[in-house]
Amino acid sequence: MTRGFAEAEFAARCARAQAEMAAAGLGALLLTTEPEIRYYTGFLTRFWESPTRPWFLVLPPDGKPVAVIPAIGEALMAQAYVGQIKTWRAPNLDDDGVSLLINTLNALRGDAPVGMARGIESHARMPVASLMAVQNHVPITGDGHLTRRLRLIKSDAEITKIETACQIANRAFDRMAEIAQPGVALERVFRDFQRLCLEEGADWVPYLAGASGPEGYADVISPATATPLAAGDVLMLDTGLVWDGYFCDFDRNFSLGKPSGGVADAHAQLVEATQAGFEAAKPGATGADLFKAMDRICTGGSGGSDAGRLGHGLGMQLTEWPSLIAEDETVLQPGMVLTLEPGVEVMPGKLMVHEEDIVITQTGARYLSRPAPPEIVVLG
Repeated sequence: MTRGFAEAEFAARCARAQAEMAAAGLGALLLTTEPEIRYYTGFLTRFWESPTRPWFLVLPPDGKPVAVIPAIGEALMAQAYVGQIKTWRAPNLDDDGVSLLINTLNALRGDAPVGMARGIESHARMPVASLMAVQNHVPITGDGHLTRRLRLIKSDAEITKIETACQIANRAFDRMAEIAQPGVALERVFRDFQRLCLEEGADWVPYLAGASGPEGYADVISPATATPLAAGDVLMLDTGLVWDGYFCDFDRNFSLGKPSGGVADAHAQLVEATQAGFEAAKPGATGADLFKAMDRICTGGSGGSDAGRLGHGLGMQLTEWPSLIAEDETVLQPGMVLTLEPGVEVMPGKLMVHEEDIVITQTGARYLSRPAPPEIVVLG
């Protein structure tokens, strides 16, 4: 598969944003988080794991973005879609890029304010003191969800990367019998599954959750423990592996030996609910429509569980806008990539969840993950 994007992809993203900036009366965009900066430039690095240094990108009214970054990133940023690169030696305890950023913003914005994301799921990723200093010298306003709106619709190249990540996870799940048997500690299964993902082509596995237990599990976010798998357990793994900067996010359930009737029925119900969400996923439908289609199967339409949502957006981040809840009026459009994630209670204190990845097309939806059959896979 081809890594990266053609320069035309970034030029188009910037041009769309700049057209919306002009319509909104914004003189520039200030971008400070990894997915925002990568969306407009292609700047891909795991150096973001370090919280020490802030990174800034300014999208001017026209032309390429301007990077205002620590000097350690200049060589890599020079390979990205940027015009100018302005650097400082970081960390600087007295002025960690703040004055350089202020001067850059004021030189580019004209008399108009600077837009910055401030809605749900956004954050600044810079010290509060630095943000306050910038606001004292530059008029900052909301960006009207501009970047979030653009990122919601994936290009064909982006969808291909997500689908590639899904295919890698499919192959890793196909090999579960190699690593999961009664007596094997759950923490060992976690480590080995990450190894399988890497062997099958993942760049890295930033997210892996799961659980195991008889008749289901109590939650889906706990870290793995040394508890060994036992005959009769249900094992669930939920992976968010990355290929070329894009995530997949789906899970699979397995039965250690023959499943009980309750487990078998719950798994079939989850697949039925997922399919109902898939069939509802058409252009013009809303996120609420998908939620209600799945919830009717899972709870009879009572409004869902305490988990809150039954799916979400997917792309450069493991979870993106929107959230599939009863109040979500996001209108589905071709190019949106979503997860469908229903859950059911098997018995008090025990649940099972299921998740698939889909893309909205002109006529409906298409699975990006290979959909699971109604019958739970048996190991051992």
